[in-house]
Amino acid sequence: MSELEQAFNFKELGEEGLDFDAIFGGGNIPAPPPPAPETVQEPEYAPENRATAEQPSVQDTTNTSAGIAPDMVRADTGNEPDLFAALAGNCGTNVPAAKPKEDKPKQVSLFDKPPIFSYGGAKESIKDTSMTFEELRIAKSDDFPELAEGKKVSWSVEYGKTTKYISDPKETTIASVKEEIEKSKAFLDGLKKAKDKDRNPDCLVKPKVTAQSKGTTSYKGVFPSVEAAKASDKVICLIPGQDGRMYELRKTEMGDFIAPKNKVVEFSAVRAGFTPALPRIPRELMAQIVSFFRCFMNEEEEFEALVHIYWDKEREEYSAFVPKQKVSKASIDADLRGDALPEERYIHYADVHSHNSMAAKFSAIDDRDEKATRLYFVLGHLERYYPSITARISCGGTFQEIDPGLVLESIGEEFPPEWLDRVERYSRFAEDAPHRRKGRFWDDLLRGLPEALLA
Repeated sequence: MSELEQAFNFKELGEEGLDFDAIFGGGNIPAPPPPAPETVQEPEYAPENRATAEQPSVQDTTNTSAGIAPDMVRADTGNEPDLFAALAGNCGTNVPAAKPKEDKPKQVSLFDKPPIFSYGGAKESIKDTSMTFEELRIAKSDDFPELAEGKKVSWSVEYGKTTKYISDPKETTIASVKEEIEKSKAFLDGLKKAKDKDRNPDCLVKPKVTAQSKGTTSYKGVFPSVEAAKASDKVICLIPGQDGRMYELRKTEMGDFIAPKNKVVEFSAVRAGFTPALPRIPRELMAQIVSFFRCFMNEEEEFEALVHIYWDKEREEYSAFVPKQKVSKASIDADLRGDALPEERYIHYADVHSHNSMAAKFSAIDDRDEKATRLYFVLGHLERYYPSITARISCGGTFQEIDPGLVLESIGEEFPPEWLDRVERYSRFAEDAPHRRKGRFWDDLLRGLPEALLA
């Protein structure tokens, strides 16, 4: 039995087989109509019309795994295939079905692209461009707490090669700035001159914290040298110079700019001074040193002298040490070889030298000699009952004056507190005119002056 007979073996067709001329209209003898089903009455029609009416177009035909399209199965016969439609479809050209066309993503115009909020590595499209920059700041302050204080935040919009800074963030909307840039000649000229990859730029809305007590931003850094700054990926670089000044390097497409930085807001405020880690030097020890200096003063001649103050780490107390020295009226030549106290136990804390009856001011010679990092004192006007004293620190050869009371105990001695109970304070100006001035020492200064000068 042939394959055709196996596929279409229907008893209703009889034993004579198929009349292909009758099916395709090739002969002159019309084909008899197919017998009607017993249960359903079907209108008669010619096989030619059936083939023509039920034959699908070649482009719409989809072959199944059994070689028969699903639309060739007659609904009134269950799963019985429509013989004539199957034959007509198989006899045509076997053309593969066309694939359905996929919808390409719609191309968005440059001017229709939403602006993008860009801060701290985060980027997000701004859907509501009618909001102001201040409203955007408030909306983002939960995610970025540093944006919570509006006075410390400034805004800019970067669109292609154009950057616009926002002067009034409370009244300016994001949409108005984007539209303003898009209509500007600089922006349009930039698009014309840009390469293909740069002709579809994003409109970036960027906040910046302009008032910050410490720390630096992601695009800014501090570097020890110009070479290290240029090798970094930072756009703004702060570099200390050999002259003690701070310099700023800015990298641009035009080149690298370097200039002195007068105000470095990125660094914390620093005040020169000294924070003691040891107790204050006792008044008794300083009294001994003053007495020692006065021994080199008489009516005929005066000399300077030098004393070192050490901290004993074992006994936790101060001690004075006098090095060998040759002195004159205005100079000291000390020999510091061999007789200094051992560093394992003692800390060389301070140098104290005298200026006899001269003022307590450090000289140029003192500046030259006092390079070590420690405390330095100079005592002057030793002929007076209370001499004058000046204190300073040397920090690697840089000097800074300090308050002597920071490291010295007071000159005055302690007294019994019951003494205060024996004194009653009385102000002679209590009932006087309103022109009387209040102050700790005004009484003595104003005493005896003519009344006309006080008016």
